[in-house]
Amino acid sequence: MRLITPLLAALAIASAFATSAHADPYKWCAVYGGFGNTRESCYYMTLAQCQASVSGLGGFCKPSPWYDGKPVRTPEDGPPRRRRS
Repeated sequence: MRLITPLLAALAIASAFATSAHADPYKWCAVYGGFGNTRESCYYMTLAQCQASVSGLGGFCKPSPWYDGKPVRTPEDGPPRRRRS
């Protein structure tokens, strides 16, 4: 029984590292609120979308710290195309 617990823990850690990471496609974050009570919403692909969201609410837009500029592939895109040589 003592061997099973470390084995399960190692398996859980290995499976966590085996999952592929995807880039975040959202480039902008809206920041709402003030006086130590701010909220962020980082689900905007364009600056215009973010500005429209904060318009009239007293917020501002900032670049997303999770956006890395790499293209995002989803399972719906299918397998990557092979280059001809």
